[in-house]
Amino acid sequence: MHELTGLLREYDRARAYTDQLWKDLTPDEVTWRPHENSSAIGWHLGHQAHVAHFMIRNLTAAEPSPDPKLDGLMDSANPEQFRGTLPTVQRLATFRDTVAERVHARIGNIATGLVGAPTQLTIVAKHLLTALVNHEYQHDQWIGEVRADNLGHALPPDPAADGLTRVDGYLCLDPYA
Repeated sequence: MHELTGLLREYDRARAYTDQLWKDLTPDEVTWRPHENSSAIGWHLGHQAHVAHFMIRNLTAAEPSPDPKLDGLMDSANPEQFRGTLPTVQRLATFRDTVAERVHARIGNIATGLVGAPTQLTIVAKHLLTALVNHEYQHDQWIGEVRADNLGHALPPDPAADGLTRVDGYLCLDPYA
């Protein structure tokens, strides 16, 4: 098994865990903000995908955003009060799925050597995927806290995988463990 294939599986596992945290919520729960200086679960969902797109785009292949109108909204550099209105839950789900497809396509091209500098990009892709997995779980922590503490929904069990543990309370993939 190619190491990138295993890391893609971990990316999919992290995304599946995120889906367990939000897909059973109502649209109002997904867009609800605990207070004015706090982001809604929906923002975190879009932000996770936004970061994945920009990391793939900036580190492996320049390509346009799958939804340019979401770029400013999902950028964590913009304070919550200036981000604007969240899109529909369906648009967020489509954005997440499209970005995940692009991650798979680009990493697949790297894994099969269909890129310039395939050895160098393989090294980049390993670290990039590890960062994407950990970023997904980083925001899952907040989503889970709002889901359980503010909305009163049970949490799913933590996913299980080699190298997946909790660090400072966050799920974290350490591929070297």
